[in-house]
Amino acid sequence: MKHLLILAALAASTLHAEIGLISVADAKKLIENPDASQRPIVLDTRGGYKDYFRGHLPTAHHINFDTLRGTDAAVPVQYLPDDLTKALLVRAGVDKDRLHLVYATGEKLPNDEVLSTSMVVYVLEKFGVQNIKVVDGGIAEWKKQGFEPGRDYFGNPPGHLPEKDNKGVSANVKDVQAHVGKAGNVLVDARPLNEFIGDDDVWLRKGHIPGAVSFHWARLMETDNTHKFKPFAEVKAELEKAGITADKNIICYCGTSREGSLLLFYLKHVAGYPNVRLYEGAWKEYVWLEGKSLPAETGGAAAGK
Repeated sequence: MKHLLILAALAASTLHAEIGLISVADAKKLIENPDASQRPIVLDTRGGYKDYFRGHLPTAHHINFDTLRGTDAAVPVQYLPDDLTKALLVRAGVDKDRLHLVYATGEKLPNDEVLSTSMVVYVLEKFGVQNIKVVDGGIAEWKKQGFEPGRDYFGNPPGHLPEKDNKGVSANVKDVQAHVGKAGNVLVDARPLNEFIGDDDVWLRKGHIPGAVSFHWARLMETDNTHKFKPFAEVKAELEKAGITADKNIICYCGTSREGSLLLFYLKHVAGYPNVRLYEGAWKEYVWLEGKSLPAETGGAAAGK
């Protein structure tokens, strides 16, 4: 009876909290609900399918994050058209009436698997899904707490998406151009500082969008587990020093949108900032547009340090 009361309390809290974080202990209780119809949809977003085979959260359906992107108009890793995305989400069992637990894994940098999770959460949110929890610490924390990973495959039945989407969470290049330089607006580049200043071997063009500030996504995460989020109280002063505050209209971006999606998730759903969007085309699109002529800047420093 006590176990059922705990499950009922957890279910009630997740219904009201909407998008946010959940501990591995609470996730485990929900996954093990004796009533299968009340269990959450569990999504493993890791790009490496062999990692899923090696072990995953029980009842996890593997949805490789990069299946949601592809080359469009020559630009790589652009988000797929809506009809294709919806078909993939339905196939993964995403459902308007269910709670979704989403996770990958974490370790010290350069491990960045959590970005696959924040990207999938962004896509779910954009398509109107409201009840989503990121499993704080991912499967690394699951194992650390002594919980056994599963090995059996699991596939969700087809889901049902909400009728109303939430495209207001996304921004395009025109939105970014209109945003920069206006009072009360902040454009945040979530990439590592070396990429922001233009010291990299990755990008077609070097630097960042003029007017952007640099705030690397990993500054929000625990050092020994890049899937575990620092409490807002620990980073609040650093964000404020960087000018990234709750009263601002914020657009986040990065190289391909994954790092920016984590910044969006943290600011909006952990810190509670009301006005945050993601430029999903990201730097890889920006540098290609209009014959590679859009302005770019190099140099700079990390904001808030």
